[in-house]
Amino acid sequence: MNKNVKTTTVMLALTGLLFTACSSNEKKAEATTVVTPVEIKMAMPNAAAQNALSLGGQIEAVQSANISTRVMGYITSMKVKVGDHVAQGKLLATISNQDILAKRAQADAMIAEAEAALKNAQKDYDRFTALYQQQSASAKELDNVTLQYNAAKSRVDAAKQMRNEVNAMLAYTNLTAPFSGVVTQKMADAGSMANPGMPLLTIEKSGSFQVSIAVPESQINNVHMGNVVPLYIQAINKNIKGTITQISQSAQYTGGQYMVKVAIPENEKAGLYAGMYVTAQLPVKVAANVVNTSSDAVMVPVSAIFYKDELTGLYTVSANHTALLRWVRLGKQMGNNVEVLSGLSKDEPFILSANGKLADGVPVKEIK
Repeated sequence: MNKNVKTTTVMLALTGLLFTACSSNEKKAEATTVVTPVEIKMAMPNAAAQNALSLGGQIEAVQSANISTRVMGYITSMKVKVGDHVAQGKLLATISNQDILAKRAQADAMIAEAEAALKNAQKDYDRFTALYQQQSASAKELDNVTLQYNAAKSRVDAAKQMRNEVNAMLAYTNLTAPFSGVVTQKMADAGSMANPGMPLLTIEKSGSFQVSIAVPESQINNVHMGNVVPLYIQAINKNIKGTITQISQSAQYTGGQYMVKVAIPENEKAGLYAGMYVTAQLPVKVAANVVNTSSDAVMVPVSAIFYKDELTGLYTVSANHTALLRWVRLGKQMGNNVEVLSGLSKDEPFILSANGKLADGVPVKEIK
């Protein structure tokens, strides 16, 4: 019995020594493991440009037209649909025109009647002219015949003008494209009633785009024709440069906003569609009075932003030289930069890029 107790005691002691040795080896291994810091590049936030006015705009076609009619009638056919490319003069829609055709027939009948009366008056005029020259008719009789002849000619002219009017109305029952372009809207279908002035279709000239920007009255004097305007189209993540080609001289119907048109170069129109929203940086002369930009605005590259679900953040460096994830609230995007509304001060550096995967607490090392 005593021998068993002694044996058990010795085995327990050996087991304890074994565990102690293993623990010390693990600690030594951990102590010798070195974590390689992630190489990073740091940057300072850029203050918003003080010589530019950041405004929103919209791409629109240089030329567009609402197709309507001057007559009332049922639409008998609609030849196009939204998205169709149409050439100038192409038939777009037809409207019932039986009543106008009846009026044209009446005008033709009136012309025939007036021309017959004119021929008869012409004969009388020629006859009395000859008799007057032979002194066989009085001047009074010749004057009466001449008056009848001129009246007959006037009735012919009136009947022909009436037919011209009917033909003009008839032209509005066959609606054609005023220029080559794309059908962007269709407000009615075959069988609907067309009313005078009611738009049935909208056509925009294809391949010709410009940006329409509303400039506040406090800044319109700082915007000038020919200025180059950087434009950012967020929908396709594209930066282009346009030129101011038109500045409205009145804001009577735009609530104090002056419309400025910026032409888009021909080689930059690929992928653009009318209606896309644009962020424009309008150059201005007086930097101190620029609105919607501030020296306190904090701008960082979009590439430095970290996205997780609905949250946005970026990485800074802690006092222990580790990556520190900072959640931020973003504002307007201007080109490749985005405004940070909260979460980062303008004099606080952030991690611009890294040569490895960043995570909260990972050691980092700045490289120049």
